[in-house]
Amino acid sequence: MEAIEAIPAQQEAPGGIKGFLNSPNGRKILLSVGAALVIALMAGIWMWSAKPEYKVLFSNFNDKDGGAIVAALQQMNVPYKYSDGGVAILVPADQVHDVRLKLAGQGLPKGGGVGFELMENQKLGVSQFLEQVNYQRALEGELARSIQSIGAVQTARVHLAMPKSTVFVREQQKPTASVLLNLHAGRVLDQQQVSAIVHLVASSVPDLPAKNVTVVDQDGNLLTGDKPANANNTLDATQLKYVQELQDNIARRVEAIVTPVVGPNNVHAEATADVDFSRVEQAAETYKPNGKPDAASIRSQQSSESSGPGGNGASGVPGALSNQPQANATAPVNGQTPPPNATAANGQPPAASTQSRRDSTINYEVDKTVRYVQQPMGGLRRLSVAVVLNYRTEIKNGKPVSRPLTDAEKTQITDLIREAMGFSKDRGDSLSVLNTPFVTPEKEAPPVLPIWKNPDNIALAKEIGRYLLPVLLLLYLFFGVLRPMLKKLNPKPEAPALPPAVEGTADELVDEEDEDAVVSISGEAAPPKVRSYQENLEAAKALARQDPRMVANIVKNWIEE
Repeated sequence: MEAIEAIPAQQEAPGGIKGFLNSPNGRKILLSVGAALVIALMAGIWMWSAKPEYKVLFSNFNDKDGGAIVAALQQMNVPYKYSDGGVAILVPADQVHDVRLKLAGQGLPKGGGVGFELMENQKLGVSQFLEQVNYQRALEGELARSIQSIGAVQTARVHLAMPKSTVFVREQQKPTASVLLNLHAGRVLDQQQVSAIVHLVASSVPDLPAKNVTVVDQDGNLLTGDKPANANNTLDATQLKYVQELQDNIARRVEAIVTPVVGPNNVHAEATADVDFSRVEQAAETYKPNGKPDAASIRSQQSSESSGPGGNGASGVPGALSNQPQANATAPVNGQTPPPNATAANGQPPAASTQSRRDSTINYEVDKTVRYVQQPMGGLRRLSVAVVLNYRTEIKNGKPVSRPLTDAEKTQITDLIREAMGFSKDRGDSLSVLNTPFVTPEKEAPPVLPIWKNPDNIALAKEIGRYLLPVLLLLYLFFGVLRPMLKKLNPKPEAPALPPAVEGTADELVDEEDEDAVVSISGEAAPPKVRSYQENLEAAKALARQDPRMVANIVKNWIEE
């Protein structure tokens, strides 16, 4: 019977660290450490993949609001972190809206300003000066909050200069206001929005004129300024907008009335309006020449009549000479005229004469025409309209054919355009109608983006990769690294060499998968030999009697498999 030779065991490695590492215990320790590292790596990958996504809760807040927000988040047990630079507070994306509502219920953030709620905590015994200061602070805070509600404004600060009231009219001063705006990135305010802010502040403060409000942005640009001296002679943005709207309205009306005749996309109109924005005021008084008295209207009439004795009455200068008695009557000598007071020849005084007077005054109405003319701004002085019409398309022999419009069709369309634009010959309006074929530009096909360049596909791939890559990495670490290490840490026991009594039965009793239990007979592997069931049973019984421990290990391996 040939002897059964077992493979000799591995010789022990030399001493030292290298020898210890090459020893079975050293290899087990290395495998244990490697398995622990792999498990830690897998746990880190799993925690990284399960880490929630953070989004901005609030940004650009002051230190006081930031401290209050952080304290509230800690009380609510909400995880948070700061962005780069600490300009924003981040919370998990699925809790952003809930946290904002809860903080809003607590009045956070306050925005660095206070409103009229400052007046709710007034203490007893506060001086009048402090009350006035608190009222001014509250008013400034409320105005800042109102201005911040504008979409382009991020934050705002309002400063009010309220002069002391006085009973002397000459010493009264108007209040002034300054507004500092911090706009969102890439946002600007047009002139109408700036004017709205100015009037908002001016209407909120008593006796504050709009010209005393100054608005400045975060870059130091003055958004409001004094009106130039020649402002009345220049066009402002409102006037230019009015001209543009007027021209667009006329062009739309022309296109709307011509489109049903020539078809859509076959007419294009442009209008130019000469608008007079000058303001004219004229006052005139016109007097007509005097007409005939009988045709004139009598305004007033006055007449007076008086009568009395002649010149025999007392006359002369009052005094002593006038009161002397009359002289004796004398006859006239040499044809001389007797004095007025001389008596008649018969000794009687002459007869007294009467005197009458009549005055009449008639006032006639004077013709007068008073005219006051005020021409409104924005009067249309002249209108010019240009219209381009496309050729008419007809179907002949199944093919579209273009032809120009006939004279009758052009005349009808021109009359329609004149009525639609409000043509006025006295005003000097002009109209030009051109009939020509339109040049249709070639439509360029939109570029087709590759699948890997499509933004939607890129976002979808990132979202899938975020969950798929950690899973694949975990599977690879488990099956490719950790499982082989665990197998090496817990190897299967080797089958001992068979005794001579059971020669030739090792290939049936030893596990075929155990690579360490290799048995050779006479230095060469014996070919498999077919045995009967009874022979195998007898061999197994004999092996169990000789080495029960080996049989128990074999059965244990079978059960574990």
